[in-house]
Amino acid sequence: MTNIRIPLELTPQGLERQDDVKKSIDAMLSLIITTPQFSTPSDPDFGFILNNMRFEIFDEREGVVYDSGDTGEGVSVPGLYNKKVSGSSKNLNTFAAELRKSIMTYETRLSELSVNMTYIVEDRSIYISVAGIITETETPYRYSHVMRVWH
Repeated sequence: MTNIRIPLELTPQGLERQDDVKKSIDAMLSLIITTPQFSTPSDPDFGFILNNMRFEIFDEREGVVYDSGDTGEGVSVPGLYNKKVSGSSKNLNTFAAELRKSIMTYETRLSELSVNMTYIVEDRSIYISVAGIITETETPYRYSHVMRVWH
């Protein structure tokens, strides 16, 4: 099975395809992680809510994001400002759980999905790790992404 390549590329034969399933999933996860939620008119739920908070106050010691008052998008997400930046998707009070939920919705080729996020103060970076099983081949899957903090 071949998958459509992301980012989309148009060739004389149509949309470019990606034969490597892992590369295809990697590209989709990168797209989910880097897209602010509510920024895609055709599907407002697509993306990762943490990107919507780039203009909010980030408390490095507590590892949380504070509400600056005029939040606009994301206001409808209950408990958004109580979530920890570092943590595992096993804990519902983390952004890792939010990311896992988004990945489960939009990347159905993965099962047994877990997401870990670690904030490193010295780097001012959030290290994101995604693990699971590729359902088509039943092989283990790992993906890493580094998100720079907007501070």
